[in-house]
Amino acid sequence: MTDPFAAPSSVSGDRARALLAGVEVNVRCGLHAWERHPERPNRLKVDVEMHSAWPVPTVAADGSPLPGYVDYDRVRDFILAWRDRPDHVDLLETLLTELSDFVFEDAAVDACRVRIVKPDIFVETREVGVEIFRRRPA
Repeated sequence: MTDPFAAPSSVSGDRARALLAGVEVNVRCGLHAWERHPERPNRLKVDVEMHSAWPVPTVAADGSPLPGYVDYDRVRDFILAWRDRPDHVDLLETLLTELSDFVFEDAAVDACRVRIVKPDIFVETREVGVEIFRRRPA
C-alpha cells in the first residue's frame, strides 16, 4: 500500500518541501457547547507542508515571475490572523480547506499537507485533530 501522504507521485524529479511546524494560535472553534465560550478559544497547533519542484520554479505556468522559493511567512501570517476571526468555526475541516486553498495561491506549490490539532480538548489524549493532503487541481 502506498503512503497517501508521500510526495506527489504525479510529479517526477527532485522535490522541495517548505515546512511550518507547530504554529500555535487560539481560535474560537469546536462543536461542543464547552468549546463555544467566546472568552475561551481553543489552542490549535498547525503544521503545513508545501511541496514544489526543486529547484523552486522562478516562472509560473502562465509565464508570470515567481520568487524561486515558497514563502512560508505569508502562510504563518494567514494562520495567526485566525485569532482575530469575528465568527466561531464549528469544524477544523473549515480551517483546513481555507488554509490549503490559501497555500495554493502560491503558484510554485503543487501539493500540500495541512494538519490542525487541538492539544487541550480531552484529558486522556495528547491531541485530536484532522489532516489532509491535497494536490493542486489540474
